[in-house]
Amino acid sequence: MQTDLRHRLTVALRGPGADSSDFDLNPDTVLPPGRVLRPAAVLLAVTEDARLILTKRSAHLKHHPGQIAFPGGKQDPGDPTPVDAALREAEEEIGLPRGQVEVLGTMPAHETVTSYEVTPVVGLIRGTFQPRAELGEVAEIFSVPLAHVTDPARFRIEGRRWQGRHRRYYTVPYGPYYVWGATARILRALADRMHS
Repeated sequence: MQTDLRHRLTVALRGPGADSSDFDLNPDTVLPPGRVLRPAAVLLAVTEDARLILTKRSAHLKHHPGQIAFPGGKQDPGDPTPVDAALREAEEEIGLPRGQVEVLGTMPAHETVTSYEVTPVVGLIRGTFQPRAELGEVAEIFSVPLAHVTDPARFRIEGRRWQGRHRRYYTVPYGPYYVWGATARILRALADRMHS
């Protein structure tokens, strides 16, 4: 099972793909010239039984409170690469030891509305681990079937008012979890790769 999963993910990561952004479904968005994007990384951590680990962010956070997200965050000066940043953040946020992650590769960067250039890092978790939430940032750790969030038919396009304009975005709901925004857009990019 894990060999087949590894193979499918590796093949998907080798395929063609372009950078994505929170503005993909909003082509009339005018981005400021000379904007500076801050580097960040997230970990798409997949278990041996083909489940993807996600978090629900703390309601007390300044940015994206209560939203569903991958473990991850900004790339610190001590992180030589985005992969190092993703592994460090996953260890801090969900207690996933970096030595337990087999990194399969990265996807093209994703630009967020908060001016981050996020590198999605895809990795398989070896064995089991006991999730431990970093209480200041993570309200809940849960998993979803990888097959659900990589099935293009599960995605919807929705919209809402944001900064005085109607903004469209991807969603991929699962049970009580409303997965949307950058998390859903990155998952949609992975879904497209796995079904191309």
